[in-house]
Formats: sequence, structure tokens, C-alpha cells
Amino acid sequence: MKHTRSTPLLVLAALAFLLLAAASGHAFLGFGSGPQSVQLKNGAATLPVSALTDGKAHHYQAEVNGATVRFFLVKDQAGGVHAAFDACDVCWREHKGYTQEGASMVCNNCGQAFPIARIGTVQGGCNPSPLAFSANGANVTITAADLAAGAGYFAG
Repeated sequence: MKHTRSTPLLVLAALAFLLLAAASGHAFLGFGSGPQSVQLKNGAATLPVSALTDGKAHHYQAEVNGATVRFFLVKDQAGGVHAAFDACDVCWREHKGYTQEGASMVCNNCGQAFPIARIGTVQGGCNPSPLAFSANGANVTITAADLAAGAGYFAG
């Protein structure tokens, strides 16, 4: 193989392209830093609403009755808080969850998009499965029983 001056530049360009493609592919497929682990105290997970002011979906996981349950919290454009399991009735077996794209949550398995403002109010199909919660302005509280209700989505 004949090497020229442009060969190192081509190699660097190819490496840069592969790194960018891998990074964007991981973000698209829902891979990244992963969900934040949450400890249950007094039978509930309590999370600060202030963490949601960035307008981004925040993914969490909690251990409930020996199962790791994944969920996300997100604020819509009007400031309403929404909670859902990181799974749906259709694609849950793939364990891919959802990624935020603008004002929608997108299924990482089938690619369907769901408006954030409707998360938790529409269920069935590939909609993110609603997760019951209470909010008092400062905190979002999710009971262990409500988390356990979705444990089946995350079974083997």
C-alpha cells in the first residue's frame, strides 16, 4: 500500500466520523450515562422538581421488591410534570425505553413519538406507561407500590 501525505489526514477524518456516528447513535438508541439510581425512603422515592427545570427528561431507576424499575420524569412546555415507566405495553420486551426529542418522547425500539404534554394521560399501545405520582411544588413523590406496579415491564 502506497502512503501519501494525505493518508494520515484521511485516517483522522475517518476516526472522527466514526466517533461522531457512535456518539449520536448511542444517544438515539437511548444509551448514554444511564438512569440515575434512586433510593426509596419511607416507602417512596422523592425527587426535587427543581431538577426538571432544564426541560429535559430525567431517567431514574429504583429497586423495588428485588426488581429494578426504570422510569422518567419530564416537564412539558407549560410547566406540568409528567411521569412514566421507561417502557410501554408493546415494546417493553426490548428494554430500550424512550429518548426525548424536543417536545416528544420517542420509543427507542419502534421510533414512535409521543408529545410530552400527553405523557401519563394516554396509555396503551406504545405510549409510555403512566406512573402515578404526587407533586407538592418542591418534590415529586412516587410510592414503592406505584413503582412495583410496573415491575413486570422490566422482568428478564
